[in-house]
Amino acid sequence: MQALALLLSRSSQPRLQKPAPSEQELQNIIHAAMRVPDHGHLTPWKFIVCQENGLSRLGDVFEQAAIDEQLSEKEVQRAPQLPHRAPMVIVVIARYQQHDKVPWVEQVASASCAAYAMQLAAKSQGYDNVWRTGIYTQNKVVKDAFALQEQDEIVGFLYIGTSAADFVSKPSKSSSEFVEIWD
Repeated sequence: MQALALLLSRSSQPRLQKPAPSEQELQNIIHAAMRVPDHGHLTPWKFIVCQENGLSRLGDVFEQAAIDEQLSEKEVQRAPQLPHRAPMVIVVIARYQQHDKVPWVEQVASASCAAYAMQLAAKSQGYDNVWRTGIYTQNKVVKDAFALQEQDEIVGFLYIGTSAADFVSKPSKSSSEFVEIWD
């Protein structure tokens, strides 16, 4: 897939099934993440790849978080199944490192770029994906499960697999209301 075509056609696909990326394809996805802008060469990120039993482990963490958040019984029962909506979930974490020239926000932005690079690398190899956030990215139980410090952030959960439904393209947006050109 040509780079510009990939960038102009990227769209989240929430209904995913097997197969997931192979070991080599996963390595390509990780290597793409390692190429993002990284001021100070801090590599302020960590990736946790959940597959097979790892999806159940992540589901157990989500269930405990749902209880911690005092969600409804229905939501608590649903929580362990959430990671199973794809054959692979990559947890993308911004690991903050104190640095005089690289503030927290820049390190989180770098980890976010890594997540996006992984999305594009997965798509370029024929795998669909969706970047999920929500209550579990901020929950203390989830953060503790990944041994995060207070200043660390879960940037998101990348669900990766093969589309289980027809491809749904995002509607095009006009850029005119978001762009200002100074001549």
